[in-house]
Amino acid sequence: MDKSTIEDQEKVHICSSEFVVAVRDTLNVISGKWKLPIIGSLCYGKKRFKDLENDIPKITPRMLSKELKELELNSIITRTVYDTTPVTVEYELTPSGRKIRELLDAMVKWGLQHRETVMHAEK
Repeated sequence: MDKSTIEDQEKVHICSSEFVVAVRDTLNVISGKWKLPIIGSLCYGKKRFKDLENDIPKITPRMLSKELKELELNSIITRTVYDTTPVTVEYELTPSGRKIRELLDAMVKWGLQHRETVMHAEK
């Protein structure tokens, strides 16, 4: 093999490795049954715990609390505690979390197109 072919193969390997790692990192942050619905709800603004619980059918308070903590650890959301009586806690997307909206919009667009394709293929 000549040198340029080896260099091209190394570039492809590096690019594909970076691609796989980046996709895996993304999925680690947003995967699971509840994270995308939580993020989707917060795309519309700050929410209190009970608001999120009401927005997301069938999520338990325990699971919501767990998922919110994970999203906060991954810098997708911020948790703000207000010194009120009773204490008020609000959750909102960080700038990084707001960027996920673009991903969600692309997923919705793809999902609608794919559903249409599959529905027409079945007829």
